[in-house]
Order: sequence, then C-alpha cells, then structure tokens
Amino acid sequence: MYPNSALSAGHLVLVVVVPVVCLAIWLIGVFVAARDPRRRDHAAGTTSLPQHPAVTDEPQRKAA
Repeated sequence: MYPNSALSAGHLVLVVVVPVVCLAIWLIGVFVAARDPRRRDHAAGTTSLPQHPAVTDEPQRKAA
C-alpha cells in the first residue's frame, strides 16, 4: 500500500511562504545595492579645500 501523498495545511503554507520570503529578501537586497550612496554632511567641515595652482603674474617660460 502506498503512503498518503497529501500534504498537511502547515506544509502547504511553508511551500508557499518560504519562496515568497526569499524573493522579498532578494529584491530588497537588489534595491539596497542599487541605490546611490548616502551623503555624509557631518564630515563636510573637516575636509580640506581642493588645491589649485598659484596664479602668478610672470609668463611661463617655454623649454627650448
């Protein structure tokens, strides 16, 4: 005699819920990875200004 192949209601719920939860976690991970990085405004006062070459009145000499 063959065993009963009918699943209980709890098993059927697990068969449906586990893949849906895994898909939701995967989608959240994809959206989190694809978003732009956050700005760190609190560190803006501690950064140095960009360095520019000094402007002089002398014309630059060309190599011969």
